Amino acid sequence: MSSPPLPGPLAHLEPLLGHYGYWAVGAVVFVEDFGVPAPGETILLAAGVYAGAGRLNVVAVALIAFAAAVAGDNVGYLIGRAGGRALVHRWGRYVFLTPKRFEAAEGFFTRHGGKIVTVARFVEGLRQANGIIAGTTSMHWRRFLAFNALGAALWVGLWTTLAYLAGSHITAIYDEIRRYQLYVVLAVAVVIAGFVVRHLVRRRRAR
Repeated sequence: MSSPPLPGPLAHLEPLLGHYGYWAVGAVVFVEDFGVPAPGETILLAAGVYAGAGRLNVVAVALIAFAAAVAGDNVGYLIGRAGGRALVHRWGRYVFLTPKRFEAAEGFFTRHGGKIVTVARFVEGLRQANGIIAGTTSMHWRRFLAFNALGAALWVGLWTTLAYLAGSHITAIYDEIRRYQLYVVLAVAVVIAGFVVRHLVRRRRAR
C-alpha cells in the first residue's frame, strides 16, 4: 500500500516515517524525552495516521512509542540525578533559584511529584524536562518510574488512538486540543502555587 498523504504540519515527517517507520517513531520519541528538541508528539500522530491507512501496525506503534517515552525520561532522570543538583547550586542564582528555594521545591516535588510527572507528559516543555526535574529533586526512582509509565501510557494511548481513528482530520483535532493546553498549564500552575504557599505558611507557623 502506498504511503497516505499526511495532513498539515505532519507532512514534513512523511519522508522520515516512510523510510524508517517504527525506528523513526522510537528514536524521535526517545530523544525528545530527555530534552533534545525533536517532534516526538508530532511523529506519534503521523505514525497513527499511517497505521490507520494500513501502512504500520497500530499496536506496534503504541508499544514502541511507550517504551521509547519511558526510556527517554529515565535517561533524563539519570542526567538530573547525576549533575542536576550541582548545576542548580552553581548557576541557579542567575535565574533566582537560590539553594533555599530549591530545597523548598525539592520537598514539594517529593510529596506531589507523582501527579506532576503524569500530567507533564501532556504539556509541551514539561514533557521534555520531566525526567531531569525529577532526578534533580531526588524523587525516588521507582516512584518516578511508576508515574512516568502511567503518563506515557495515557499520552501514547490518546494520540495514537485519535490519529488512527481520525486519519486526515487529526490536524484539526490536534489544533483544537492544543487550544485548551494553556488552560491546563495555568490550572497546574495555580495548583502548584497553592501547594507552595501552603507549605511556606506551615513552615512559618512551625517556627
